[in-house]
Amino acid sequence: MLDWLRPQAPVCEALAALLAPHGEVVVHDLTTGRIAQIWNPMSGRDVGDDSLLDITVTADGPEVYGPYAKVLPDGRACTSISAVLTDADGKRRGLLCVNLDRSPLDRIAALATSLLAPRTERPPQLFDRDWRERMTLRVHEFCRDRALTRDQLDRNARRELVAVLDAEGLFEMRRSTELAAETLGVSRATLYALLKEVRS
Repeated sequence: MLDWLRPQAPVCEALAALLAPHGEVVVHDLTTGRIAQIWNPMSGRDVGDDSLLDITVTADGPEVYGPYAKVLPDGRACTSISAVLTDADGKRRGLLCVNLDRSPLDRIAALATSLLAPRTERPPQLFDRDWRERMTLRVHEFCRDRALTRDQLDRNARRELVAVLDAEGLFEMRRSTELAAETLGVSRATLYALLKEVRS
């Protein structure tokens, strides 16, 4: 093992142990342009192989690259991150790359999506009279269409949303303002002020 790498090798080994079997840890020698060490190899590479990197010992640039996307030879998607390693004198000597196979998480996400996704339209006989459901659904649709969370709505957006709810007659229901205030994450006083602005 290279002398400059020896003090940092236990950290690399610890990362590899934590991420096994889904994480590959590679150290590239920037002086020779070859792989100096590899733990949990997943990419078909070995110690001594050409690193095929553009970064050089004298290159100026960031000390950390990523996280960025990679693909393993067998098609598995990875999320990777790289960090420049220096010796005791601060000279750039290596590049540590951690490649995390995210395909197991992708499969879980796909399974959860297919398992929990709605398969039919909402039955009107169950929801047409449920004004509470309609209100929360309208708020959800409003935020979804603008790619915002409820916490990210500013006063103008909240006023626009209150106008939508009012146009559907949802504020005619008893205790509807309480639900609207709770759903929008504002006080009832703020909700009443927004409703007054909309109707003025």
